[in-house]
Amino acid sequence: MAHTLRDLLIQRAARLQERPALATPDWGTLSYAQLRNRVEGVALGLLAGPGDPPPSLFAVTGTPWDWAAEVAVAAAGLAWEPAGWSIPAEVLGGPRFNAEEGRGPYHDRERVVLEATPFHAGLTHAEVLQRLARLNHRLGWDHETVVTLPLDRLEAPAVRAALWSALYAGSHAVLESEAPAPRGGLLGRFRRSPDPAWDPAPFSGFWDRGAGTK
Repeated sequence: MAHTLRDLLIQRAARLQERPALATPDWGTLSYAQLRNRVEGVALGLLAGPGDPPPSLFAVTGTPWDWAAEVAVAAAGLAWEPAGWSIPAEVLGGPRFNAEEGRGPYHDRERVVLEATPFHAGLTHAEVLQRLARLNHRLGWDHETVVTLPLDRLEAPAVRAALWSALYAGSHAVLESEAPAPRGGLLGRFRRSPDPAWDPAPFSGFWDRGAGTK
């Protein structure tokens, strides 16, 4: 049983290994083992610099790196906050990605990533996991579930909650750009109807302090 979000990443990768974890237009499909490697590569870059890392970080690139960065921040025992230090591109796939200098500090962080470690919006690792457990019970997701989410809205709290839910369940998350509205006229009539819009309602309020997930 995972006690921290770091545990969650490690356990899902160990258990599911080659099962699909994340699909994106740029990355293709990553297995759970590959997702862990991608996330830990970001974490190593964050921890490779001199001195202690900033206590809170954030990334809004509009790319899948934002999700990898969020999980990396959790795995490093840091806070993910919009007012935090902006993670530079050199960490997100740039020259500091997977930096060997960060390997020792990353493994050392295992001792300080605890259930009571704050993660986001005042919620600790344990509180996020409790909410994920309740939400997963309602959703019924598992490792056979495929979840399609809007890549263009990665910064939305509900999308982030859905991605964490997919990781918790061991599901396959697919990030896709939202299709533009169909044009009118004759050609528009013969275009395939768009897939139903993603419903954020089950994830609304997930990050609200004191609200919980009922």
